Amino acid sequence: MYHKLMLENHTMFTKQVYEQLAGRELSSGQPKILEYLFEHDGSVQKDIALACGIEPATVTSLLSRMEKSGIIERKMQNNNRRFWYVYLTEKGKEEAVYVKKAFDTVKETALKDFTSDEKEQFTEYLRRVNKNLKEVLF
Repeated sequence: MYHKLMLENHTMFTKQVYEQLAGRELSSGQPKILEYLFEHDGSVQKDIALACGIEPATVTSLLSRMEKSGIIERKMQNNNRRFWYVYLTEKGKEEAVYVKKAFDTVKETALKDFTSDEKEQFTEYLRRVNKNLKEVLF
């Protein structure tokens, strides 16, 4: 039953987020990158991949599309060609605000009947589940 509930939650959450973002021209995977960069602007690709739980090759593809659409830019620091730092453009910052609002709206819908303590406890349970699963993957 656990796996079914987790899959259903993910599917419904994602669907509602993308409904909130309709017309924003964001592809799958881009909202969580935008949210991450909104809080960690100037990150390297490796950190983005790890934080967002996306394969590095997939992040490369997503960032290329995001750069072409003008929502991010990549910059080299100290002439070090090994690391490119990813920054939100002004357009990207605007998109990130919409993404954050969409995530918050869907979260509030999902947790509407929870008390503050229950929300904190539920979040802690999910953190522990993620930690356990990450230990196996990484």
